Formats: sequence, C-alpha cells, structure tokens
Amino acid sequence: MAVYFFYGDEDYNIELELEKMRSKLNPDFISMSYQVLDNPDYSTLITALRTPPMMFGDMLVVINSEGYFAGNKNAFDDSELEDIDDALKNNPEGLDIVFAVRLPRDENKKLDSRRKLYKIISKYNSKEFPTFKTYKTAEIAAWIKNRGKSKDIIFKEDALELLIEQIGNDLRQFDREMDKLKLIAYPDKTITKQMVQDICISNQDLFNFAELIMTDNKDKALLEFKKLLDKKHPLELLSAIQTMLRKWIILKTKASTTSAGELAKIVGMHEFVVKQNLQKLKRTAVADLVKLKENLFEVECRIKSAESVDMISEVECAIIR
Repeated sequence: MAVYFFYGDEDYNIELELEKMRSKLNPDFISMSYQVLDNPDYSTLITALRTPPMMFGDMLVVINSEGYFAGNKNAFDDSELEDIDDALKNNPEGLDIVFAVRLPRDENKKLDSRRKLYKIISKYNSKEFPTFKTYKTAEIAAWIKNRGKSKDIIFKEDALELLIEQIGNDLRQFDREMDKLKLIAYPDKTITKQMVQDICISNQDLFNFAELIMTDNKDKALLEFKKLLDKKHPLELLSAIQTMLRKWIILKTKASTTSAGELAKIVGMHEFVVKQNLQKLKRTAVADLVKLKENLFEVECRIKSAESVDMISEVECAIIR
C-alpha cells in the first residue's frame, strides 16, 4: 500500500481526505482495520508501521503527529529515526499509513522542514492543506461547488457569492449550511440566493450581536440572540461567536505592533475587513472580550457534556454576566 503525509492549518480538508480513505475499508471490519494514534512513542509507532493487516482486508493507520513537531527537541533519536525510515520504505502490503499534522488555524505557522522526521516522511505522498484566504473567493467557490456536487446540489452564482460573503472561509460551516440548504431545496437540487438569505447567518449578524454585548446593550443583544436562534442551534452560534472573538482578541492584542496586512494574514481576513473591525473595536477592552469568551466557553462545555438543563437560558446568562 502507501505512506502519506498530510499537514496544514485547514483541518477540515484533512478530515475529509481521511474520511475518503476510511470509506474504502471493509465496513464489516472497520474496528479492526482503522486505527488512530496520537503522537505514539517510538515502540508503539514502530509496531504500527511494521504490523501487516490480518484477515480483515486493507488497513488504515492515522498517526496524529503534532507533538512530534512541538518544542525544540527531536521526538526520536537517530537510531529510532533510521528504524522509522526503514519501516516506511518496507511498508507492508495492504497497510496505508498517514502522518497528519494539523497546525493552529489563523496563526500562520509552518512546519520546521529542517527536522529529520519531516525529511523522512515528506518523501512520501506529501500534501499541504492550507486555509483558504478569505479574499481568494474563486478558490473558495470552487471548493463549495465540488463539495456541493458530492451532496448532489448546485448553486446559482448569486447564491454562491452571498454564501461566501456571509461565511468567509470556514469550510466546516459551509458544509453544515449545505446540508441545511439541501433539505430546504428538496426535491429540487438548485440552491438559490433566497434560500441562503433565509437559512444562513452572516458574519455581520454575529458582529452586530457581539457589538451589542460589548457596548452594554444587553437587552438588544438578547433580542438579537433570539433572532439568530431561528437559523442556528445554540452550539452552532457559540462556535461561530467563539471563532470571531478569538480573531478579535488577536487583532486587539497585536494591533499596536503589527501592520494591518500582517494581521490579515494571521486571522485570515481581508486587510480592509481587519481595518473595519479594529475601528469598531476601538472602545472595547481586551479584558471584556476575554471575559465574554470564557463565559461562552463554559456554557459550551456544559452543553456538550449534557450538564445543561436549559441551554438557551444558560447562553443568555453568559451574555448578561
């Protein structure tokens, strides 16, 4: 079979690629033929690399390798690296190995290509999965069209433009919205601009909501939150707001030392949008943004762990705290 090396800060595209590979395995033996290891030690890793599949057909082993590239020290010594190199060169028949490194989104980080492990695994089917820049709308549109094709839907051009305008470059959110739009369009397969307007929340809607909180217009913020609930599940809203708040915190903390152009690269926004956000956030303290993010994160954890009795009320309380 083969060895692969997937890396980059667009974790959703990495996830889709792995899912495509997983779907080719025999579903009757998936628990035996599919394995995920998180930064395994040398002994566990070398065993996985050298163990051929048994009687269950082809096998896929995914090695999440972020830890191997963290810090200043190499994860393995020279003799261990030689063993790893040898095991990959003699990859057993029927075994696919994928080294996956998901880089932090919006931080513009790169892998250290000088590392010996990088030099070893990058010789194989190496592919980078970078985040689409928000201003490269043609690339984003091509991804949406291709993904829509896999879901048996097509977009009218004005619908596609509006969807990109509202969401930006969040591929995972695009995918969720496409699933909803497909249900709305059924039995038709064409997605219209009106459908996007009815179903999808824009970044501006989220900005308006958070801006009301920041300016202490809590009553209006709660009303805006109820409107947003007509289109989104509370967890989806929390996820979108958390992403937005993280970008705002980065902008506020780095604005005095970093140019708008560099900030745009860091947070994945167009430079013009960065300048707009900084202007709107001029009177907002970083401490207030952090506090709101902490409150919402706490509620999100309670909802996901099934500890929340009334998720909507808890989100509302987090907003007005």
